[in-house]
Amino acid sequence: MIQIKHKLILGLMVLLLAPLSYASDKDSLNVYLQIAAENNPDVRSGFANYKAAWQKVPQVRALEDPTLEVGFFFKPMDIVGGRQVADFTLMQMFPWFGTKKAARNEATHMAKMTYEQFRETRNNVFLQVYTQWYKMLALKEQLRNNQYNKELLLQLKSLALRRFSSPQSSATPSYTPPATTSAAAPITGGGMSGMSGMSSKSNESASSPAPSSGMSGMGSDMGSSSLGMSEVLRIELEILELDDNMETILANLNTEEAIFNTLLNRPIDSPILLPETIDKTAFAMSQSMESELIAKNPMLGMLEQEQSAYREMGKMNRRMSYPMLGIGVQYMLINKTSDAMLGMGSMNGDDMVMPMISISLPIYRGKYKAQQRESKWRQQMAQQKYISTLNNLNSQIHQAKNSLEDADRKILLYNRQSDLAQTTYNLGLKEFAVGKTDLTNLIQIHRQLLDYKLKEAQAIANYNTQVAAIQSTISFNYVTKED
Repeated sequence: MIQIKHKLILGLMVLLLAPLSYASDKDSLNVYLQIAAENNPDVRSGFANYKAAWQKVPQVRALEDPTLEVGFFFKPMDIVGGRQVADFTLMQMFPWFGTKKAARNEATHMAKMTYEQFRETRNNVFLQVYTQWYKMLALKEQLRNNQYNKELLLQLKSLALRRFSSPQSSATPSYTPPATTSAAAPITGGGMSGMSGMSSKSNESASSPAPSSGMSGMGSDMGSSSLGMSEVLRIELEILELDDNMETILANLNTEEAIFNTLLNRPIDSPILLPETIDKTAFAMSQSMESELIAKNPMLGMLEQEQSAYREMGKMNRRMSYPMLGIGVQYMLINKTSDAMLGMGSMNGDDMVMPMISISLPIYRGKYKAQQRESKWRQQMAQQKYISTLNNLNSQIHQAKNSLEDADRKILLYNRQSDLAQTTYNLGLKEFAVGKTDLTNLIQIHRQLLDYKLKEAQAIANYNTQVAAIQSTISFNYVTKED
C-alpha cells in the first residue's frame, strides 16, 4: 500500500513538471505515458478496482459480530432465589481453526489478481499511446518527405523553365550545315566536262536546302517550345498532387493528435511535442528476454493468483464444513422476593451469571461437499486457462520475432532503395539538363524516391510499434523499475 502511494506521489510530481519536460525533452513520450497513467479513465478505473479489492482482506479477517439477546418480563417471574426481571445473553461464534486464515489468503490472492488486471489495463493503454505516437511520427515524416520532394520538383521546374526560355540552345547541337565539297573541287578538263561541272552546280543550286532550312529551323523552334511547355505543365501537375497529399497528411495528423489527446484524457486540441524525425528503437530479442516475457506477463500473473485464490477457497470450504464454536455469557437480573420459601435466605435477590458454550452442527453435508467440488473445478479452470495463455504467449513471441526481423529487413531494403533512387535522380537531373533523358523517366524516378521514403518511415513506425507490443506483454521500461 505504501508503494502504491509512492507511485501516485511520483506520478503527480511528474505531472506537475510536465510543462518543463515539454520544453526540454526532444522525445517527450515518457512524459505522455506518465500523463496517461495518471489521467486515463481506464487506468484510473482499474486502480480503483485494485484498491477496492484490498478492502476485502480486513473484512474476511474479522470475526462475525457477537449476538446479544435481551429479554424482559412484564410481570417478574418467581424463581428460587428471588424474582427474575430480565435475561441478557451475549454470544460470540468462532469458526474452525484455520478458516479465517484461508479466507484472508483467498482475499489477498484475489486482490493481487486485481492488481495484475490493473497492470494489463495500464499496459494496453500504454500500447495505444505508443501506437498513436508512432503513427503521428510516421505522418510527420511523410509530410517532411513530401515537402522535400516538392523542393526537388521546384528545382526541376526551374531547370525546365530555363530550357523552355532558350530553345535554340537545345536545337543548335543537332543542326548540321549542308556539305560544300563539290564547289571547292578543281576543274581538270573543258568542253563537256566543264559543262558537266556547271550542270552539276546548277543541280546542286536547284536542290539547295537554303529556303527549306529556314522553315525547318522555325518548325524545330516551335516543337522545342511546345515540348518545353508540356514539361513545365507536367511538373506543375506533380506539384499539385504533392500539395494535395500534404493536405491529406495534415488532416490525418490532426485526427491522430485528437485520438492521442483522448488517450491522455486532455482536450483534443492540446499541443503535442513531436521529434523532428522518426528513429528506429534499439531493441534486441534474447533468450533471457523471452523468459522475462513469460515471468512478468500480467495475464499469466493474474491466472496464477486466481489459481492460488481458488486453492485457498477450497481450504476455507473444507474448514467451514467443521463445527463452529461459540462462547458466551448469560446474565439474569433478579429482584428480591417476600416469599420465604423462594427467598433462599442470603441468596434472595442475587443476580445470576452463567457462562455458555455453543456448537454448530453441520449435518447437511451436501452443500459443503458441493462447495469443495466447486473450488476444485474452478482451480482446474484457472490452471487450464494458464496453460492456454502460456501457449498463446509463446506463439506470439515467435510471431513477434519474425515480425521484427521482417520489419528490420524492410527498413534496410527501403533505405538502400532510397539511396539508390536519390543517386539515380541526381544523375537523371544532370542528364535532363543536357538533354540526354526525357522528363517522363525523371518523374518516374522521383515517384520511386518518394515511395521508398514513405515506405521506410512506415516500416520504422511498424518496427517500433512491434517493440512496444512486446514490451506491453510484461511492462514498459520505466514502469518496470517502479514495480
